Amino acid sequence: MRVKKSAQAALKIIFIFAALCAAACAEKDSREIIDRSGRMVTIDRPLNRIVSSAPSNTEIIVDLGLAGKLIAIDKYSGNIPGIPAGLPVIDFSYPDAEALLALEPDIIIANGHNVTVSGDDPFRLLKEMGIPVAYITMSKSIEDIYKDIEFIADLLRARDKGDELIRSMKTRVDNLAGKTSQIQIKRSVYFEISAAPDMITFGKDSYINDMIAIIGAKNIFENDNWVLSPSAESIIERNPDVIITCVDYLDDPIGELKNRYGFNHINAVINNRIYRVNMDSVVRPSARIVLALEQMSRAVYPEVYE
Repeated sequence: MRVKKSAQAALKIIFIFAALCAAACAEKDSREIIDRSGRMVTIDRPLNRIVSSAPSNTEIIVDLGLAGKLIAIDKYSGNIPGIPAGLPVIDFSYPDAEALLALEPDIIIANGHNVTVSGDDPFRLLKEMGIPVAYITMSKSIEDIYKDIEFIADLLRARDKGDELIRSMKTRVDNLAGKTSQIQIKRSVYFEISAAPDMITFGKDSYINDMIAIIGAKNIFENDNWVLSPSAESIIERNPDVIITCVDYLDDPIGELKNRYGFNHINAVINNRIYRVNMDSVVRPSARIVLALEQMSRAVYPEVYE
Protein backbone atom coordinates (compact mmCIF):
# COMPACT_ATOMS: atom_id res chain seq x y z
CA MET A 1 0.00 0.00 0.00
CA ARG A 2 2.86 2.32 0.98
CA VAL A 3 4.57 1.54 -2.34
CA LYS A 4 1.35 2.32 -4.23
CA LYS A 5 0.99 5.69 -2.48
CA SER A 6 4.62 6.50 -3.20
CA ALA A 7 4.09 5.70 -6.88
CA GLN A 8 1.00 7.92 -6.98
CA ALA A 9 2.91 10.75 -5.35
CA ALA A 10 5.76 10.34 -7.84
CA LEU A 11 3.29 10.43 -10.72
CA LYS A 12 1.73 13.62 -9.35
CA ILE A 13 5.17 15.23 -9.14
CA ILE A 14 5.91 14.18 -12.74
CA PHE A 15 2.60 15.60 -13.96
CA ILE A 16 3.14 18.86 -12.09
CA PHE A 17 6.69 19.12 -13.43
CA ALA A 18 5.47 18.43 -16.99
CA ALA A 19 2.74 21.03 -16.65
CA LEU A 20 5.22 23.59 -15.36
CA CYS A 21 7.59 22.83 -18.23
CA ALA A 22 4.78 23.17 -20.75
CA ALA A 23 3.71 26.47 -19.21
CA ALA A 24 7.29 27.73 -19.22
CA CYS A 25 7.74 26.74 -22.85
CA ALA A 26 4.47 28.40 -23.81
CA GLU A 27 5.44 31.51 -21.86
CA LYS A 28 8.84 31.68 -23.54
CA ASP A 29 7.44 31.20 -27.06
CA SER A 30 10.94 30.78 -28.46
CA ARG A 31 11.15 30.63 -32.25
CA GLU A 32 12.84 32.04 -35.32
CA ILE A 33 10.97 33.55 -38.23
CA ILE A 34 12.12 35.16 -41.50
CA ASP A 35 10.54 38.57 -41.98
CA ARG A 36 9.35 40.12 -45.24
CA SER A 37 12.79 41.64 -45.89
CA GLY A 38 14.49 38.25 -45.60
CA ARG A 39 15.97 38.96 -42.16
CA MET A 40 15.92 36.30 -39.45
CA VAL A 41 13.98 37.45 -36.38
CA THR A 42 14.43 35.60 -33.09
CA ILE A 43 11.38 35.61 -30.84
CA ASP A 44 12.00 34.68 -27.20
CA ARG A 45 8.82 35.90 -25.53
CA PRO A 46 5.03 36.18 -26.03
CA LEU A 47 4.30 39.21 -28.22
CA ASN A 48 1.84 41.13 -26.07
CA ARG A 49 3.33 44.64 -26.39
CA ILE A 50 3.53 45.71 -30.03
CA VAL A 51 4.97 48.86 -31.60
CA SER A 52 3.86 49.56 -35.19
CA SER A 53 5.90 51.94 -37.33
CA ALA A 54 3.56 52.18 -40.35
CA PRO A 55 -0.20 52.63 -40.84
CA SER A 56 -0.46 49.58 -43.11
CA ASN A 57 1.02 47.42 -40.35
CA THR A 58 -1.31 49.04 -37.81
CA GLU A 59 -4.36 48.36 -39.97
CA ILE A 60 -3.41 44.70 -40.35
CA ILE A 61 -2.88 44.36 -36.59
CA VAL A 62 -6.31 45.92 -35.96
CA ASP A 63 -7.95 43.67 -38.58
CA LEU A 64 -6.43 40.65 -36.83
CA GLY A 65 -8.25 41.69 -33.66
CA LEU A 66 -5.04 42.59 -31.82
CA ALA A 67 -5.44 46.35 -31.42
CA GLY A 68 -5.35 45.93 -27.64
CA LYS A 69 -1.73 44.77 -27.84
CA LEU A 70 -0.54 48.00 -29.48
CA ILE A 71 1.53 50.20 -27.15
CA ALA A 72 2.78 52.80 -29.68
CA ILE A 73 2.09 53.79 -33.28
CA ASP A 74 3.50 56.02 -36.02
CA LYS A 75 2.19 59.53 -36.64
CA TYR A 76 0.03 58.43 -39.60
CA SER A 77 -1.88 55.70 -37.75
CA GLY A 78 -3.89 58.01 -35.49
CA ASN A 79 -7.01 58.02 -37.68
CA ILE A 80 -7.32 54.23 -37.96
CA PRO A 81 -10.62 53.01 -36.46
CA GLY A 82 -10.22 50.56 -33.62
CA ILE A 83 -6.89 51.63 -32.12
CA PRO A 84 -6.87 52.31 -28.36
CA ALA A 85 -7.12 55.96 -27.39
CA GLY A 86 -4.07 57.76 -26.06
CA LEU A 87 -1.37 55.57 -27.58
CA PRO A 88 2.09 57.19 -27.72
CA VAL A 89 2.88 58.48 -31.22
CA ILE A 90 6.45 58.00 -32.44
CA ASP A 91 8.15 59.85 -35.30
CA PHE A 92 9.77 56.91 -37.05
CA SER A 93 11.68 59.19 -39.40
CA TYR A 94 13.99 59.71 -36.42
CA PRO A 95 12.97 57.11 -33.83
CA ASP A 96 14.11 57.76 -30.26
CA ALA A 97 15.65 54.48 -29.08
CA GLU A 98 15.48 55.46 -25.40
CA ALA A 99 11.79 56.39 -25.63
CA LEU A 100 11.04 53.11 -27.37
CA LEU A 101 13.00 51.09 -24.81
CA ALA A 102 11.06 52.79 -22.02
CA LEU A 103 7.84 51.39 -23.50
CA GLU A 104 9.19 47.86 -22.96
CA PRO A 105 7.98 46.47 -26.31
CA ASP A 106 7.96 42.76 -27.07
CA ILE A 107 8.25 43.44 -30.82
CA ILE A 108 8.59 46.34 -33.24
CA ILE A 109 6.87 45.75 -36.57
CA ALA A 110 8.76 48.12 -38.83
CA ASN A 111 8.51 49.26 -42.43
CA GLY A 112 11.07 49.10 -45.23
CA HIS A 113 11.02 52.90 -45.34
CA ASN A 114 12.51 52.96 -41.84
CA VAL A 115 15.86 51.86 -43.26
CA THR A 116 17.79 54.85 -44.61
CA VAL A 117 19.11 55.16 -48.15
CA SER A 118 22.61 54.39 -46.83
CA GLY A 119 21.29 51.19 -45.28
CA ASP A 120 21.49 52.42 -41.68
CA ASP A 121 19.09 50.62 -39.36
CA PRO A 122 17.47 53.07 -36.91
CA PHE A 123 16.52 50.13 -34.69
CA ARG A 124 20.06 48.74 -34.37
CA LEU A 125 20.40 49.80 -30.72
CA LEU A 126 17.05 48.26 -29.84
CA LYS A 127 18.00 44.98 -31.47
CA GLU A 128 21.29 44.99 -29.57
CA MET A 129 19.22 45.37 -26.38
CA GLY A 130 17.28 42.23 -27.31
CA ILE A 131 14.11 43.78 -28.77
CA PRO A 132 12.94 41.82 -31.85
CA VAL A 133 12.31 43.96 -34.97
CA ALA A 134 10.42 42.55 -37.97
CA TYR A 135 10.44 44.45 -41.27
CA ILE A 136 7.59 44.61 -43.76
CA THR A 137 9.04 45.73 -47.10
CA MET A 138 7.14 47.80 -49.67
CA SER A 139 4.50 45.64 -51.34
CA LYS A 140 4.77 45.62 -55.13
CA SER A 141 1.70 43.50 -55.88
CA ILE A 142 -1.64 42.44 -54.45
CA GLU A 143 -0.05 39.05 -53.80
CA ASP A 144 2.62 40.78 -51.69
CA ILE A 145 -0.12 42.34 -49.55
CA TYR A 146 -1.62 38.90 -48.93
CA LYS A 147 1.85 37.68 -47.89
CA ASP A 148 2.30 40.67 -45.56
CA ILE A 149 -0.97 39.83 -43.81
CA GLU A 150 -0.01 36.16 -43.61
CA PHE A 151 3.39 37.02 -42.13
CA ILE A 152 2.04 39.38 -39.46
CA ALA A 153 -0.67 36.85 -38.59
CA ASP A 154 1.95 34.10 -38.18
CA LEU A 155 4.24 36.40 -36.19
CA LEU A 156 1.45 37.33 -33.76
CA ARG A 157 -0.02 33.82 -33.51
CA ALA A 158 -3.23 34.82 -35.31
CA ARG A 159 -3.00 32.60 -38.40
CA ASP A 160 -6.70 31.63 -38.47
CA LYS A 161 -7.80 35.26 -38.38
CA GLY A 162 -5.19 36.12 -41.03
CA ASP A 163 -6.44 33.37 -43.33
CA GLU A 164 -9.99 34.62 -42.85
CA LEU A 165 -8.97 38.19 -43.70
CA ILE A 166 -7.14 37.08 -46.86
CA ARG A 167 -10.10 34.94 -47.99
CA SER A 168 -12.43 37.90 -47.53
CA MET A 169 -10.13 40.17 -49.56
CA LYS A 170 -9.79 37.63 -52.37
CA THR A 171 -13.56 37.18 -52.55
CA ARG A 172 -14.14 40.93 -52.86
CA VAL A 173 -11.33 41.30 -55.41
CA ASP A 174 -12.75 38.43 -57.49
CA ASN A 175 -16.23 39.98 -57.35
CA LEU A 176 -14.89 43.32 -58.60
CA ALA A 177 -12.93 41.63 -61.38
CA GLY A 178 -16.06 39.74 -62.39
CA LYS A 179 -18.09 42.92 -62.80
CA THR A 180 -15.91 44.12 -65.69
CA SER A 181 -14.80 40.76 -67.11
CA GLN A 182 -17.04 41.17 -70.17
CA ILE A 183 -15.66 44.60 -71.12
CA GLN A 184 -14.39 44.32 -74.70
CA ILE A 185 -12.52 47.61 -75.03
CA LYS A 186 -10.50 48.47 -71.95
CA ARG A 187 -10.40 52.11 -70.93
CA SER A 188 -6.98 53.64 -70.39
CA VAL A 189 -6.19 55.17 -66.99
CA TYR A 190 -3.67 57.64 -65.67
CA PHE A 191 -3.34 57.27 -61.89
CA GLU A 192 -1.72 60.13 -59.99
CA ILE A 193 -0.53 60.12 -56.38
CA SER A 194 1.32 63.45 -56.44
CA ALA A 195 0.31 66.56 -58.38
CA ALA A 196 2.30 68.89 -60.65
CA PRO A 197 5.05 69.93 -60.75
CA ASP A 198 6.25 66.75 -58.99
CA MET A 199 3.87 64.28 -60.56
CA ILE A 200 4.17 60.67 -59.41
CA THR A 201 2.47 57.62 -60.85
CA PHE A 202 3.00 53.86 -60.94
CA GLY A 203 4.02 51.42 -63.64
CA LYS A 204 4.64 47.69 -63.76
CA ASP A 205 5.56 45.74 -60.63
CA SER A 206 3.29 47.86 -58.45
CA TYR A 207 0.07 46.95 -56.71
CA ILE A 208 -1.53 50.07 -58.24
CA ASN A 209 -0.90 48.56 -61.67
CA ASP A 210 -2.49 45.32 -60.39
CA MET A 211 -5.52 47.27 -59.19
CA ILE A 212 -6.03 48.96 -62.56
CA ALA A 213 -5.81 45.58 -64.29
CA ILE A 214 -8.24 43.96 -61.82
CA ILE A 215 -10.96 46.49 -62.62
CA GLY A 216 -10.58 45.74 -66.34
CA ALA A 217 -8.70 48.88 -67.36
CA LYS A 218 -5.26 49.63 -68.82
CA ASN A 219 -2.57 51.67 -67.06
CA ILE A 220 -1.03 54.12 -69.57
CA PHE A 221 2.33 53.56 -67.84
CA GLU A 222 2.05 49.78 -67.44
CA ASN A 223 5.38 49.22 -69.27
CA ASP A 224 7.33 51.73 -67.20
CA ASN A 225 9.10 51.49 -63.85
CA TRP A 226 7.04 50.74 -60.75
CA VAL A 227 7.25 54.33 -59.43
CA LEU A 228 7.96 57.17 -61.83
CA SER A 229 7.67 60.90 -62.32
CA PRO A 230 6.11 61.33 -65.76
CA SER A 231 6.33 64.47 -67.88
CA ALA A 232 3.15 66.33 -68.79
CA GLU A 233 3.98 65.63 -72.45
CA SER A 234 4.06 61.87 -71.90
CA ILE A 235 0.63 61.93 -70.24
CA ILE A 236 -0.84 64.06 -73.04
CA GLU A 237 0.68 61.79 -75.67
CA ARG A 238 -0.80 58.65 -74.08
CA ASN A 239 -4.20 60.38 -73.88
CA PRO A 240 -5.95 58.49 -71.04
CA ASP A 241 -9.71 57.92 -71.11
CA VAL A 242 -9.89 58.35 -67.33
CA ILE A 243 -7.70 60.13 -64.78
CA ILE A 244 -7.76 59.03 -61.15
CA THR A 245 -6.06 61.05 -58.43
CA CYS A 246 -5.67 60.38 -54.72
CA VAL A 247 -4.02 63.76 -54.00
CA ASP A 248 -5.44 65.08 -50.73
CA TYR A 249 -3.19 68.06 -50.01
CA LEU A 250 -4.77 70.43 -52.58
CA ASP A 251 -8.13 72.15 -52.17
CA ASP A 252 -9.20 71.13 -55.67
CA PRO A 253 -6.98 68.42 -57.17
CA ILE A 254 -9.45 67.74 -59.99
CA GLY A 255 -9.54 71.41 -60.96
CA GLU A 256 -5.75 71.56 -60.84
CA LEU A 257 -5.55 68.63 -63.29
CA LYS A 258 -8.05 70.22 -65.68
CA ASN A 259 -6.12 73.47 -65.73
CA ARG A 260 -2.68 72.06 -66.52
CA TYR A 261 -1.18 73.32 -69.72
CA GLY A 262 -2.05 71.03 -72.62
CA PHE A 263 -4.34 68.75 -70.61
CA ASN A 264 -7.36 70.22 -72.39
CA HIS A 265 -6.43 67.88 -75.28
CA ILE A 266 -6.73 64.74 -73.13
CA ASN A 267 -9.90 62.65 -73.53
CA ALA A 268 -10.36 62.33 -69.76
CA VAL A 269 -10.45 66.13 -69.44
CA ILE A 270 -12.58 66.68 -72.54
CA ASN A 271 -15.15 64.14 -71.31
CA ASN A 272 -14.96 65.20 -67.66
CA ARG A 273 -13.69 61.78 -66.57
CA ILE A 274 -11.42 62.80 -63.69
CA TYR A 275 -12.05 61.19 -60.31
CA ARG A 276 -10.61 61.27 -56.83
CA VAL A 277 -10.21 58.24 -54.56
CA ASN A 278 -9.29 58.07 -50.89
CA MET A 279 -5.54 58.49 -50.35
CA ASP A 280 -5.31 56.26 -47.28
CA SER A 281 -7.06 53.39 -49.06
CA VAL A 282 -4.49 53.56 -51.85
CA VAL A 283 -1.16 54.15 -50.12
CA ARG A 284 -1.64 51.70 -47.25
CA PRO A 285 -1.02 48.15 -48.51
CA SER A 286 -3.52 46.36 -46.30
CA ALA A 287 -7.05 45.00 -46.60
CA ARG A 288 -8.18 48.59 -47.07
CA ILE A 289 -7.06 48.63 -50.71
CA VAL A 290 -10.30 46.84 -51.57
CA LEU A 291 -12.14 50.10 -50.78
CA ALA A 292 -9.95 51.93 -53.30
CA LEU A 293 -10.57 49.16 -55.84
CA GLU A 294 -14.32 49.66 -55.49
CA GLN A 295 -13.98 53.43 -55.94
CA MET A 296 -11.76 52.98 -58.99
CA SER A 297 -14.07 50.43 -60.59
CA ARG A 298 -17.09 52.72 -60.21
CA ALA A 299 -15.11 55.65 -61.62
CA VAL A 300 -13.83 53.85 -64.72
CA TYR A 301 -16.95 51.79 -65.53
CA PRO A 302 -19.94 53.55 -63.89
CA GLU A 303 -22.34 51.92 -66.37
CA VAL A 304 -21.62 48.49 -64.83
CA TYR A 305 -23.10 49.72 -61.56
CA GLU A 306 -26.26 51.29 -63.00
